[in-house]
Amino acid sequence: MATLLECAWLLMVVIRALCEADQQLDRTTEDNVSPVIDLKLHPRKKTLTWNYTRDVTEHRCRIDTPLDPPMSMTPQVTAGPAYRCAFPNARLRRGATLTVRGSSQGRAFVEVLTFRNAGKDGSGAVGFACVLYDVRFMNCSWARGPAAPADVQYHLYLWMSRDAEETECAQYVLDPAGLQVGCHFSELGQPKRTDNYFFLLNGTSSEAAVQFTDFAPVVAFRIEKYNPPANVTVGYDRSRRSHVVRWDNPRRRFDLASSTFQYQLDVQRTRGSLLMPKVLLRGQPENVYLLPSSDSSAKNTLRLRVKHLRGEIWSEWSRTLRFGNPEEGHVSVPVTLAVLTAGAATLSAVVLMFLCKRSSLWRRLFPPIPQVKGEVTGVFLSSQVTWVESRPPPDSQEPEEVLVVDESP
Repeated sequence: MATLLECAWLLMVVIRALCEADQQLDRTTEDNVSPVIDLKLHPRKKTLTWNYTRDVTEHRCRIDTPLDPPMSMTPQVTAGPAYRCAFPNARLRRGATLTVRGSSQGRAFVEVLTFRNAGKDGSGAVGFACVLYDVRFMNCSWARGPAAPADVQYHLYLWMSRDAEETECAQYVLDPAGLQVGCHFSELGQPKRTDNYFFLLNGTSSEAAVQFTDFAPVVAFRIEKYNPPANVTVGYDRSRRSHVVRWDNPRRRFDLASSTFQYQLDVQRTRGSLLMPKVLLRGQPENVYLLPSSDSSAKNTLRLRVKHLRGEIWSEWSRTLRFGNPEEGHVSVPVTLAVLTAGAATLSAVVLMFLCKRSSLWRRLFPPIPQVKGEVTGVFLSSQVTWVESRPPPDSQEPEEVLVVDESP
């Protein structure tokens, strides 16, 4: 009997211990449940939002993508979803893993969200590029993805800043098949030096899902294509025996210092086949470049182009100017022309005189002089001259009598 009572008591102790263990396990499991709820990613704005079911003492958010290094930050408190993390530089086209870590009631928690870009690899648009030009316009272009469905259509969205509302392209460029492959923006608003443009290309199809294509923020002033340098002049400085090149900085959309421009000068000799290296120069408030004497000693051509110092888009070349050294060959071009002109005038006068002398016009212009009288010939022919064979030459004249008038009173 005693043995039975001892067994029953031992059984009750074991059952009670098991019940207490289950209760402790339930409390531990409840404490370890993440307080994160409504964890969502907004792909277009690249923003992660969520809320908590209980107080949190510390927390961090992180994003990992195949295209970029991991990024981590402290969440911001907002209205609506109580917390958010923005990852404007992330590219989500290849998917992402987002993590929220923190501590609540003395216990750590982790919440993970895996994002995948729906659609077949290669269905998204490729070759995306944008260019600002003529100060207030922008053109963007792209091409069909190699694995895109036959009826794919692309739509471009733009944000002028991270917190701005998205705007879809209002003026698409179509290819012959009607596919939207570009966009023209004619209204970009007032420019700011800190402008960053956010782009997203979304794809749609009735046949299959199409992947979107997103990009890191584009620094606006780096994609501006300037007009060619204007007012380019080349003057010759005789004191330096060199040419001086001057030009103006380009008009631009953003208020940038002159030193942010980079110029390329292409100076070539018109004689010979040796190409001269191009010259790179930083912009100045007044752009002046002195051509070395070795470059200005022959006939040359000059042209310029410009880009932002940290950009990749060059302007078109300016019109080509031709110039040369006025002292080349020890005879300047004006002196050579003067000598040629004088020579031509002299030759024309000689020919004219020859033609006139052979015609009656010469005698009309220059009639023969009457025979010279004795008082004149007497000066040149003395009475003491002895003629050959005691006779005057055949063309001599008969002597004339001279009447001397005595002027004495």
